[in-house]
Amino acid sequence: MAERFVKQPFVAPGADVAGSARLGDGVKVWHLAQIREDADLGANSIVGRGAYVGIGVRVGENSKIQNHALVYEPAELAAGVFIGPAVVLTNDTFPRAVNPDGTPKGTADWEPVGVTIGEGASIGARAVCIAPVTVGAWATVAAGAVVTRDVPAHALVAGVPARRIGWVGRAGVPLAEKDGQWVCPSTGTTYTEDGGSLREVG
Repeated sequence: MAERFVKQPFVAPGADVAGSARLGDGVKVWHLAQIREDADLGANSIVGRGAYVGIGVRVGENSKIQNHALVYEPAELAAGVFIGPAVVLTNDTFPRAVNPDGTPKGTADWEPVGVTIGEGASIGARAVCIAPVTVGAWATVAAGAVVTRDVPAHALVAGVPARRIGWVGRAGVPLAEKDGQWVCPSTGTTYTEDGGSLREVG
């Protein structure tokens, strides 16, 4: 039986990776990125220059977190997720630096809430996802959008606050409506819309 080839993770000089972080086969962490304690990066994931991945954040295989993105705990990213440059996934519903009595807030003074990103979804440059929200599989959040509520699978959302302006297929290309269904111009895959969600036909 042939031995499986293991591609070791690459950590660029100047990156800060906690000793308890788990890096899968072929992971790349670039200059000035910070990976916090117990973060789990799936195989072949990439973390760009200056990006931040918080404590215990889970990143699925083949995902890309671009330069200066901030992925705060307890975010969960499925496989094949794209996080664009300078994206922010927040984790505090009612942010304050101090308590009502003026004392500095500590970890016991607030409860982190996370953003969940489904398989294959893409978050455009400088978009902000306000926790707790879920972005469905293969959805696309346009650059600069502010996501304040859940995004259905395959939805294309844009604006402040983000609203659905169309549908996208697995290729990321906006779908075209034809005979009451939605067709991907790139792959030819057909989808049907049902109650505000999209389902692949066949």
